[in-house]
Amino acid sequence: MNVIIKPLVTEKMTGISEKTNRYGFIVDRRADKQQIKEAIEKLYEVKVESVNTLIQRGKVVNRYTKAGFIRGKKSSFKKAYVQLKGNDTIDIFSGI
Repeated sequence: MNVIIKPLVTEKMTGISEKTNRYGFIVDRRADKQQIKEAIEKLYEVKVESVNTLIQRGKVVNRYTKAGFIRGKKSSFKKAYVQLKGNDTIDIFSGI
């Protein structure tokens, strides 16, 4: 099972990463905290202090088009916030 889907790259998450050494990731909904910790340590070669998870509920979206009013829903996903030990950092932009 591939646990980590992608890192969260937003202005808010970048600011938090610089200040508190916490990083956000979108992960598989079936993954638990221990699996996320092991995957981060293996992928980025850092030591993880703690992992917090939450399930982000999908938002209802409304659009008005030529065909009329369309209602939809974005899908739900699981987030993981990872606190690193010491001075470890993750360079998310290195693979770009």
